Amino acid sequence: MAFAVVKSGSITSMPNGNKGIEIDGVKHPATIFTLWTEDERNAIGVYTIEIDETNFKNPEYYNNTNITYAYDSSADKVTASYGTATAQSLDDILYTNTDKSNGDIPDGKDVGDVRQEGLKTKHKNHIDAQCSGILSHSDWRVIKEQETGNAMDSGWKTWRGNVRAKCNEMQTKIDNAADVDALAALYVFTTVDGVTSRPLGTFPDKE
Repeated sequence: MAFAVVKSGSITSMPNGNKGIEIDGVKHPATIFTLWTEDERNAIGVYTIEIDETNFKNPEYYNNTNITYAYDSSADKVTASYGTATAQSLDDILYTNTDKSNGDIPDGKDVGDVRQEGLKTKHKNHIDAQCSGILSHSDWRVIKEQETGNAMDSGWKTWRGNVRAKCNEMQTKIDNAADVDALAALYVFTTVDGVTSRPLGTFPDKE
């Protein structure tokens, strides 16, 4: 819990409440932050900061602003709020000729190379990693077939093919997302008639 000291309508300090505080020459112990009521603290100009997360969005998909603190005299309260969040780039951000002119391209990179991966690339890479992890437990079956000539069970071959196909399907859906909210919606699970699923889908289990 955070607090703010207000004097003449302006926030003068923001104590964390773990030690005493002096206001207008009067020293108050730290217990005012735990034992006093809000009204009692307000009477000496100390307010509990209320967090307004109206504009806060999922940081996985949006860049949120820094928090702004303000005292509202009409409501007699201090609020911490966010500004308008900015959607992160869906696509990769590439180095430009301007970057080259400014000397901002590191050695080994050039105009057109990826400067910062976009959300689509990050999410597709994550799907690739999941797919690889799922298949890794049966990779030995592939190696055994290659090294000994003993055919892998057809059920395993079919399942591995289905996993790779699902991986490609998921990545296509990610590529087709029109905006950040559409991308985020792919991961939202819902339950209909007792069946839980998400638009992106999930990898198949081995029967």
